[in-house]
Amino acid sequence: MPSAFNFSVSPFDCLGSEERSLVRNSLDIAYFPEAAVLLAPGQHPEHLYVLIKGYVQQWDGEELVATYGPDDSFDGRALVAGKASDRFVAAEEVVAYQLAKDAVTELISSNATFGALLFSDLSKKLNALAERESEHEFQSLTMARVEEVFIRPAHWVEADDDIVSVVKVFRARRTTNVMVRDSRCDPPAFGVFTITGLERAVLHGTPLDRLPVRELANFRLITVKPKDHLFDALALMIRHKVHRLVVADGDRIVGFLQQLDLLSFLSNHSYLITLQILEAPDLSALETAAGQITHSIGMLHRSGTKVGQIARLVQELNAKLFERAWQLVAPADLVENSCLFVMGSEGRGEQILKTDQDNGLILRDGYDCPHDLAAICQRFSEALTQFGYPECPGRIMVSNPDWRHPASEFGRRAKGWLLQPSAESLMALAIFIDAHAVCGDAALLEQVRGELDKLATDNDGLLARFAASVEAFNEGQGWWNRILTLGDSGKEQLDLKKAGTFPLVHGIRALALQQRLTQTGTVERIEALVAADKLSAQMGTDLIECLHFFMNLKLKTGLQALAQGQQPGGIQVDKLSSLDRDLLKDALGVVKRFKALLRQHFRLDVL
Repeated sequence: MPSAFNFSVSPFDCLGSEERSLVRNSLDIAYFPEAAVLLAPGQHPEHLYVLIKGYVQQWDGEELVATYGPDDSFDGRALVAGKASDRFVAAEEVVAYQLAKDAVTELISSNATFGALLFSDLSKKLNALAERESEHEFQSLTMARVEEVFIRPAHWVEADDDIVSVVKVFRARRTTNVMVRDSRCDPPAFGVFTITGLERAVLHGTPLDRLPVRELANFRLITVKPKDHLFDALALMIRHKVHRLVVADGDRIVGFLQQLDLLSFLSNHSYLITLQILEAPDLSALETAAGQITHSIGMLHRSGTKVGQIARLVQELNAKLFERAWQLVAPADLVENSCLFVMGSEGRGEQILKTDQDNGLILRDGYDCPHDLAAICQRFSEALTQFGYPECPGRIMVSNPDWRHPASEFGRRAKGWLLQPSAESLMALAIFIDAHAVCGDAALLEQVRGELDKLATDNDGLLARFAASVEAFNEGQGWWNRILTLGDSGKEQLDLKKAGTFPLVHGIRALALQQRLTQTGTVERIEALVAADKLSAQMGTDLIECLHFFMNLKLKTGLQALAQGQQPGGIQVDKLSSLDRDLLKDALGVVKRFKALLRQHFRLDVL
């Protein structure tokens, strides 16, 4: 009865004391020489193998599917199915635990999480982990909803009421904002008037007892639903620079969610960082706020906030940071007659920790900039570098004249990327497609993007050449398998972007370009493709789970590197937990299936 079995690794870390005793009482230890076949196709397995020493390769015909190392287990799927479909071969001398099939069956029956982690697909594994973690975490940003916070009641006035009457409502109801109903409209229009509007009312010049509130009310409501996540409400406040949101349940106005009430509920300082950014008088003050973003990210990650929500918040914070930096560096007329935009993962809202700058500038046609544009753009790039965003090695920045042009010229260049494709031009196109406006006139960016939409779906050959970049980092049987076979992964690092993130993101980007989708985020693009029946629901779910797993793994390892005084880099495989290694294999398997789908869809094999 082996006593040294490691219960801290997946899927055994979810077992209770009685279940662990069952495992101990059902174990044997087996030795296999190099090249020995532990399981063969069609064989009826009697054990679950858990490796103690050595490496085992899984082969599907002549294709190497996966490699298993110490603490890894296999083949749960074969146990459940009743027979093996692949061949498992010892790559070197192997020592392994053998857990009896009857014990595994009993554990699966008594512990749903164990079963999910043992033989389910990636999506079910991640769902099982999320459910397990939720049992132990405190109420967090991820779980909290708007309805759980104090919602201030909505007090109503009519649009024809004068300002003096509205102020009386403020005083009687002890409030600083009211809902305004304009019954002249059919159906009635709803707006908001706040105490800050009184200053504009005084400056209006009309006597306040003759000035109807409709003149100064804001009828463009920013709303959230009671069931919306509080995190989404926070992101809306940051994006729209407001201190309150209207809570609406269908057509019914519930009340107001105030900034102070939200902040009293949350334990992070994201909104305070936003205020620092918006009120920063100079670049030095902005640098201080930029430094606090990473600290806030760490707090959110430790609290259990989902990586997709962290990324969304970081996108909003970075957008405000870049916007304010540009406003401090560029004269007002330049800001008004241009569009500053970000690209790549920053544009898609999938960047979390600070990485290279990817930005550009579109000028309004006919605007003759009277300033030293080159010096202004250089100063902006240097400011971002000072904030911790390194210069782009490919010089995709506003300080590079290739990435700042009038709208018509930018449109011609963008069309050239598509019509005269090369490795460089297709990569520039891929980066630009993810562009997201952060300051100035966003219509200028849409003007340039519209030039691409006219061409995108008219030429299957162009789309195929664009999509073919998913094969850019192919490496035969795969870096992952080769390095684990050597058993020396600590000397090399896995480039997660090349192995998983890029082919996933770019493949979805190509499908989105073909369908003329306006979304820039990968998750939003996947959801739109599924809704349009261009991607199966299961593949869509798997790809979203993969993307978030890649982002979370990169964030986790990046924060660990920063805590050790190092810069985030590649993934050191030997430092991963057995669970993360297992999930990584599954995620890379999903990406592999997706690439096969893309090859068929775009006929990449005939290029």
